[in-house]
Amino acid sequence: MGADRVGGARQRQGRAVAYAACGVVVLAGCASMPDSGDLRGVESTPRQDTQVRVFAMPPREDASQGEIVQGFLEALTSDDPNFKTARMYLTAKAARGWQPEQSTTVLADGPSTQALRAPAGREDTDTFTYTLTGDRVATVDAQQAYAPANGQYSKPVHLTKDAKSGQWRIDELPQGVVLGESDFQRNYMSVNKYYFASNTSAGTSSQPIAVADPVFVRRRVDPVTQMVRSLLNGPTSWLRPVVRSSFPTGTTLRKDVTSLTPDDQNKLTVPLNQTASRVGLARCDEMATQILYTLRTMTPTVDEVELQAANGAQLCVYSEESAEGLAAHGAVNRPEYLYFLDDKHRVVRMPGAGGTHADPVPGALGEGGKQLRSVAISRDEETGAGVGLDGKSLYVGSMVSGASLGDPVLTSQGKTEDDRLTAPSWDAQGDLWVADRDQANSRLLLLQKGAGQPIAVEAPGLDGRIESVRVAADGVRIALVVEKGGKRSLLIGRIQRSGTSGEPPVVSVLELRSVTPDLEEITAMSWAGDSRLVVVGREHEGVLQMRYVQIDGSTPEGPAPAALTGVKEIAASEDDKLPLVAYSEDGIVRLPSGAQWQKVVKAGSAPVYPG
Repeated sequence: MGADRVGGARQRQGRAVAYAACGVVVLAGCASMPDSGDLRGVESTPRQDTQVRVFAMPPREDASQGEIVQGFLEALTSDDPNFKTARMYLTAKAARGWQPEQSTTVLADGPSTQALRAPAGREDTDTFTYTLTGDRVATVDAQQAYAPANGQYSKPVHLTKDAKSGQWRIDELPQGVVLGESDFQRNYMSVNKYYFASNTSAGTSSQPIAVADPVFVRRRVDPVTQMVRSLLNGPTSWLRPVVRSSFPTGTTLRKDVTSLTPDDQNKLTVPLNQTASRVGLARCDEMATQILYTLRTMTPTVDEVELQAANGAQLCVYSEESAEGLAAHGAVNRPEYLYFLDDKHRVVRMPGAGGTHADPVPGALGEGGKQLRSVAISRDEETGAGVGLDGKSLYVGSMVSGASLGDPVLTSQGKTEDDRLTAPSWDAQGDLWVADRDQANSRLLLLQKGAGQPIAVEAPGLDGRIESVRVAADGVRIALVVEKGGKRSLLIGRIQRSGTSGEPPVVSVLELRSVTPDLEEITAMSWAGDSRLVVVGREHEGVLQMRYVQIDGSTPEGPAPAALTGVKEIAASEDDKLPLVAYSEDGIVRLPSGAQWQKVVKAGSAPVYPG
């Protein structure tokens, strides 16, 4: 939530208000403690200000079984750093064995509780059992990775009465934390940690490509230290096969380090253990870049990182400005132009930051010799690819004056326009992706450098026909709209390449996962950040809507784009400073930050930013 947009100034102001507003007020999950044995569900706190602090209350003397369970569940919604108060509701043995960091289960309305009564005549007055139930919304695993979930949650909680003290305590409970959706949104936030792509390079440059790996951390429990520890622990399992970390395996914070805080110059000092104490300067700079990218949207702001060896010696000092030059990622490489097709079906462009006049691109694509229905521009903005008006042929041409177009690089045998080629997409290596929707031979294809023999991309687990293709700026993740049984779903896959030098690579899209399970008709989508997409679609029997979605299926913080009727296509840049652009019933329109939709041109279609 908010991994691509976390406003530092807004958060600092909100935090100040929160502390001032809270004062010494103690809130226990925003619900009062019962003074009798009756038990009710822990209703999820209505979502209001995410900066409101919530403090847990310890169990009172002679609390009933119901109060103990209720108090424990409410303590789970607090800002207690190590769930110290929640453990006070457990027996000593249960407190030692309980691992709240193992998982977080998010329920729609918070856990409901039901007492399990013993059969008549067999009551045990020193033990009691409740069942926690609810409708699952999502889970966050031990790696802090979010995943949408559904189905019923049902777990037992067993209590026992201490023979000496006579106090009820929980002695058996499920591992992890369970709480309601709005409490999760208030307590947790999504932040991107960054690694480097291991199987791609930015064209002919040796500059590494930074890849976002979104995770959830507790919002007000030292998130800076949480994120550095998470970064050092390595990437999540889904992303791990295609990224690398510059931190040596086994790197941790020095044992005596409990918290990391930037100084008044926004410099963060990170003492590391012996494992990282002998890295060279170049590698240390990459390590510092990973930290700077990871912390750049958090509060307090970090502008500079100093890495220290185990003995306190300085390994390197690196600034955010230097990091931007060391590693490429989507938000760094701002496109110069917005591209679309004019009323003559030729490629035109205008300044991406808000131009008002479009000119044909240099070369054959802008001359109109071939009428096009869709277009994609390489990320260096030097080459264009377009699909002919009938959807049958794919052309690639250089965008320099006098450049010719030549023969199609790919031809579909589909019988109708809807059974032919999708709009193409360029990856970070300058390779071109497109799907052929031919009913007799539906497949995902890759053309190296936009030329040569197309490579059929393996996609095990793909169930349906690809209708739309968009490759992320990092080149290791791909978004696909897949149609099956009249429903169109948005799936995210991991791109993996293998093979020997001099031979065509084996390219696969693996571990496809749905990120919009509640939408059944996706009509348009585009990458809109390092780990975020903008999607146009509808729920079952619902109306068409536009929203942002994280690649893990969570909903980013902040408002959805302003409503727009008749949206046919959508274009966004990984740099969120550039306006959202759409092709609608009003032609080409754009949405500048903080404004309403504005008409660009009436006669135009297929808007795209490079990629």
